[in-house]
Amino acid sequence: MENSPLSARCSGPVQRKVLLLSIMVLVWLFMLYSCAGPCSGVPGGLLESYRESGAPVVARRAERADLLSRLMVAKTPPQQQQQPWEDVDDEEPPVRTAAASRDLLDDEPPERTANWDGVPGRAPAPQLSGLSSFSNGSGSKKLPQAIIIGVKKGGTRALLEFLRVHPDIRAVGAEPHFFDRNYDKGLGWYRDLMPKTLEGQITMEKTPSYFVTKEAPARIAAMSRATKLIVVVRDPVTRAISDYTQTLSKKPDIPSFQSLTFKNRTTGLIDTSWSAVQIGVYAKHLDNWLQYFPARQILFVSGERLISDPAGELGRVQDFLGLKRIITDKHFYFNQTKGFPCLKKAEGSSKPHCLGKTKGRTHPDIRPEVVQRLRDFYRPFNMKFYQMTAHNFAWD
Repeated sequence: MENSPLSARCSGPVQRKVLLLSIMVLVWLFMLYSCAGPCSGVPGGLLESYRESGAPVVARRAERADLLSRLMVAKTPPQQQQQPWEDVDDEEPPVRTAAASRDLLDDEPPERTANWDGVPGRAPAPQLSGLSSFSNGSGSKKLPQAIIIGVKKGGTRALLEFLRVHPDIRAVGAEPHFFDRNYDKGLGWYRDLMPKTLEGQITMEKTPSYFVTKEAPARIAAMSRATKLIVVVRDPVTRAISDYTQTLSKKPDIPSFQSLTFKNRTTGLIDTSWSAVQIGVYAKHLDNWLQYFPARQILFVSGERLISDPAGELGRVQDFLGLKRIITDKHFYFNQTKGFPCLKKAEGSSKPHCLGKTKGRTHPDIRPEVVQRLRDFYRPFNMKFYQMTAHNFAWD
């Protein structure tokens, strides 16, 4: 019986090896083809199911970031793992006074920081909301892109606490005083004070004494000329009285406001060396800042309007920072007892919050002729300041 052509071709050892190799290649290609669909579809399938679930984009990004953070921590030796960051005020609590709270714009002195609702002791770590809630285990510390540089007794604490409601703003609570008192400690020390932020969030701090510190503009410009600066200004006469009131609450034996205001009571010559008077010469201090920063990089917030229209002023600040207007009228209510607006919900809380009692002190009675003499003194400086800022604050 004659062999078939196929058997003849496969009879040799070489032909058998070629046939076996061909079969193996075909099996390998079949397995590769079978696996390609499921393997390549794993991330995409998960992503699609995530999208179909209706989960918010922010939550999806945060959960992925949190997963990545846990994986990184798991691979990091215990001695190198960092504890989750908490934004707490590490300064001493403010001294409580019995004076009625009437002045939203009373800032605490540099060595102290305000608590909400006047609760003594250290401020608790806020329970973060929105985007900021995911920075506990991820994100990084950055140098501030925006700084509230002044002025003392203008309303900087109120502005900062209002801004912290925004999920895209992360701010250190205590005043760092880096550019006036701690500059020799270096930018690394300064950066370490900042809260962790995610991409798209803004790091902020506030130290009101920067505005009157001669070296501060050059130092901040050396860090970054792109830094956005915010100045909260207030009627300089009222600001000086508020400044004196704060000092009086700490040192009841200081001389009277009138004796500190004048070099000579007979001539009525103002003592410009007294810091309470000197700070209010805004035009002089602003001129120093304009040597290093263009006017468009400095926003001036009205301390008076922070009381009468907080949402309007916060809208301007959010626009200046390039943020969506999230903080609106719905976040505020006017407290008739305190006489100024309060937050319906502060950062990390579901309850209404007003600035503590230390943020409102009853001003002492100042003789009308002393107040008028101060107004006359400030008037030319105010006029120049209006021109420099292209805004009339109507203090006269």
